[in-house]
Amino acid sequence: MAPKLSDFVKAYDVRGLVGSQLTAEVMEAIGAAAVAVTGERTWAVGHDMRDSGPGFAEAFARGATRAGANVIEAGLCSTDMLYFIAGQRNVAGAMFTASHNPAEYNGLKMCLPAARPIGLDTGLADIRDRAQAILDGEPAPAADEPGTVSREDFLAAYADYMRELVDLSKIRPLKIVVDAGNGMGGHTVPAVLGDQLLPGLPLEIDPLYFELDGTFPNHEANPLEPANIVDLQARVKEVGADLGLAFDGDADRCFVVDAQGEPITPSAITALIATRELAKHPGSAICHNLICSKAVPEIVAEHGGRPLRTRVGHSYIKAVMAEEDAVFGGEHSGHYYFRDFWFADTGMLAAMHVLAAVGESDRSASDLADEFVRYAPSGEINSEVDDPRAKIEEVAARFEADEDVTIDRLDGLTVSLEDGSWANLRPSNTEPLLRLNVEGPDKASMERLRDDILRTVRN
Repeated sequence: MAPKLSDFVKAYDVRGLVGSQLTAEVMEAIGAAAVAVTGERTWAVGHDMRDSGPGFAEAFARGATRAGANVIEAGLCSTDMLYFIAGQRNVAGAMFTASHNPAEYNGLKMCLPAARPIGLDTGLADIRDRAQAILDGEPAPAADEPGTVSREDFLAAYADYMRELVDLSKIRPLKIVVDAGNGMGGHTVPAVLGDQLLPGLPLEIDPLYFELDGTFPNHEANPLEPANIVDLQARVKEVGADLGLAFDGDADRCFVVDAQGEPITPSAITALIATRELAKHPGSAICHNLICSKAVPEIVAEHGGRPLRTRVGHSYIKAVMAEEDAVFGGEHSGHYYFRDFWFADTGMLAAMHVLAAVGESDRSASDLADEFVRYAPSGEINSEVDDPRAKIEEVAARFEADEDVTIDRLDGLTVSLEDGSWANLRPSNTEPLLRLNVEGPDKASMERLRDDILRTVRN
């Protein structure tokens, strides 16, 4: 019996268990369906370091070429490198990765030419349904003349392009610890920030877990979880580094710790990069998702920019950025998007902006970040519940009768209190969880609202 694709085709990507959900047959059907639905006749296909990646990429290519498309096999890629290929070559892209998920998972992110996102509302649902029909016995699309497969290495071109966007050649010397988490940062960081392919920058890199290993023997490649940056924090202090960087499995997200090993929130990084982009592009729009700190839109406005609030998720923020020609966008999950990068997200470019900001001044990373922190955040708190939607409504009912509370439903439930505190509760797009983010003008206010909501969620 064919797998039920709706079980693991998510809001903006495919992500499931290898073997029971994701198989070569499934990926071949998706490859054929992607060509048939989008009409795109050239696809760049890449994969991360997971063992199942090469086989899945080959299966996708079989389906796509049989349907008449030409395939460029890019081999090992970070997700942002695949976006670079799709943007530079103006071709569709398929990236096999499960990002930060555990070793037993894999997944697929697809994009149209110029790295335009494919989500459920922009073609993924149709691809899912066509692939399901193929798996259930409908003949797969077959062109009179099958497409071709070529192979190309894009690492040097990607590194060169990144260095053009952010010039680090004249910054003061910095010592940085980089934790790649056995993910694709171990492939891209030496090329972009080191001297593996290009002349060296004034950076001394202390590498942690650069060996590509999809079993993640040291820790999960999810720096959003505090336990996964403990080694980075300790190493930064041990070697006296100026700061530390942590990348997730497919290296499209980057997290930063200062010289004391203290995390710098993604909201602060968003505000920092926004000010740099606004200095180059005055008056531009800046996107931020609704769980970013209130400080982000405040700082954007203070620097003459136009803040735009979006839903959580790369498909949503990319769409708004393209519609509004926003120069930059940031998410509190550590995704950062750039107009100069086809409105796509790249952890590498965000890291380079942070290095440039620190290296162009004589101030520490923590001193710089303090400018962009104004409120007390809870961090993201996840709760497993039987019925996430029902729980959200329970929480909404708790606040709806209060005239001093403002409620909106842009993404899940957001409640805003008169004292400046706010909370967002939303279901995960990729996992069976409710995610809670709370912020207050001070720690006590934040904790009161946080605990009030959690009592209902976890009752």
